[in-house]
Amino acid sequence: METSPAPANMTRVQQFVLLGLSTSLSGREALFTFFLALYLLTLLENTLIIYLICSHSELRKPMYFFLGNLSSLEMCYVSVTMPTLLAGLWTGPFYVPFTACMTQLSIFISLICTECTLLASMAYDRYVAICRPLHYPLLMRPQVCLGLALSSWLGGLVVSVAKTTCIASLSYCGPNVLNHFFCDVSPLLNLSCTHVALTELVDFISAIVILWGCFLVAMASYVAIGMAVLCMPSAAARHKAFSTSFSTCASHLVVVGIFYSVTIFIYAHPSRIEAMDLNKVLSVIYTVVTPMCNPFIYCLRNREVQAAFRRTLQWS
Repeated sequence: METSPAPANMTRVQQFVLLGLSTSLSGREALFTFFLALYLLTLLENTLIIYLICSHSELRKPMYFFLGNLSSLEMCYVSVTMPTLLAGLWTGPFYVPFTACMTQLSIFISLICTECTLLASMAYDRYVAICRPLHYPLLMRPQVCLGLALSSWLGGLVVSVAKTTCIASLSYCGPNVLNHFFCDVSPLLNLSCTHVALTELVDFISAIVILWGCFLVAMASYVAIGMAVLCMPSAAARHKAFSTSFSTCASHLVVVGIFYSVTIFIYAHPSRIEAMDLNKVLSVIYTVVTPMCNPFIYCLRNREVQAAFRRTLQWS
């Protein structure tokens, strides 16, 4: 149900109170230590991946180019949400200025949209590599890879500007308490005291275009890979192709499934989400757990990356 316009004599909220991940005093120090360790581990893992890709010529392939972009994004991702999460665990509920809240929201939306399109680009890269190997050097030439990466980053920025402008233009006349550990769309919409129909429409359309569009591209790529493997004439060829495709695609498919299922549940809903505690738990999955696990899932189990890492240790 839409709320009524704010009365003219109401004071506009100038700052928000972030309740944080947990309001309980017990266990807050342990949670702070745990999430700080995850943050530092995530930065270390992704820095290592970027260094290995940049310093070893055998890793300068389209797949690793996209993985390098993903690692850069993950470092930005956790650096946007983790400071306020840690601050909430260290001090308890704290004030965030309106401008700082909108800035965090804008950067976060841009990064999450960029990750959606990057994951779709990575799925398309695997489709071309497995289903059209002879055309792979042409279809995934450096200019194409650079264009896909730039469109991912720029597309995320455009969507972020549109959504943040709509959310920032709403009136927030109190209460000003955000039941979250960072400034996110749903908790902010819950606090608005003006009509949010237009903002929800923009949010819904962008979710359909970005989240569902990229999800369908990724799923179509993997369906095509599966059909290509099943249509091979001999059992030996199918077994070899399945082994190859499984080793390169299974990890990506798992991450895609987790990431898109959580983000679609939260952001593709056309109305405001009331279950903020559930929202916080799900947010931890894709803002903390996924960035920490991605380097290990994608790269650190990869033989080429492991070989490059061993050579790096020998040189040092």
